[in-house]
Amino acid sequence: MFNVGDIDPVAFSLGPLKVHWYGLSYLLGFAGVWFLGRIRAQKPYAPIPVEAIDDLVFYGAMGAMLGGRIGYQLFYNFDVFIADPILIIKIWQGGMSLHGGVIGVFVAYWFMARQYSCKMLQLIDFLAPLSCVGLFSGRVANFINGELWGKTTDLPWGVIFPRVDYLPRHPSQLYEALLEGLLMFVVLWLFTAKERPYMAPTGLIFMGYGCSRFFVEFFRLPDAHLGYIAFGWVTMGQLLTLPMILIGALLFYFAYKKKTCSNI
Repeated sequence: MFNVGDIDPVAFSLGPLKVHWYGLSYLLGFAGVWFLGRIRAQKPYAPIPVEAIDDLVFYGAMGAMLGGRIGYQLFYNFDVFIADPILIIKIWQGGMSLHGGVIGVFVAYWFMARQYSCKMLQLIDFLAPLSCVGLFSGRVANFINGELWGKTTDLPWGVIFPRVDYLPRHPSQLYEALLEGLLMFVVLWLFTAKERPYMAPTGLIFMGYGCSRFFVEFFRLPDAHLGYIAFGWVTMGQLLTLPMILIGALLFYFAYKKKTCSNI
């Protein structure tokens, strides 16, 4: 039985500087977005030039990190955050909200779209498959950090998370990494291999992430201080995901109704 506690949180040391796996996972995710973004930016109808990918990654990283941290404190940890606002910068302790990160990215790319004279959703369409790389690395980071663990299980791939107990549990972080990360990346990369209607890739990533997250929540324990929000099984994650699925479906519907070129 694999024990997450056996993972040394420090990947390597450079003198007094210790590089943690948690931060390294995020760094590799941003590097993957940068590399694949430069490939996608070479498409003839990309909304931004190749040289703008550096800005895309920087703005996206800042938006995701700030939005994710602020969103987590507001949605999941509000009382503790009010008592100790410095928690907002303690990213090594975990606590990132994907929904807050999405809002942060939208705000960041709204400013970037103005700079490059394109529509914000054109940038989100462009980013859609790349965002899955970030989702994958983020969930792997959650697994390494031993957070967001799943319910107990007797399945052979159960994992022990010593931060909670020594019972085998669903590695729900890896379920999400495979579904909303790897699977959605393949689907979106193939889907956007040719031009698609404006807003269609954005709608698809919203629906794909939303359905994946809603499903995995059945195997993942809710935050202890929140518990189940309704009916004895609905979690905060599912509640926040429902609007994403609805918005994604509407964007996808109107994208194909208007059939305006997405230019990606």
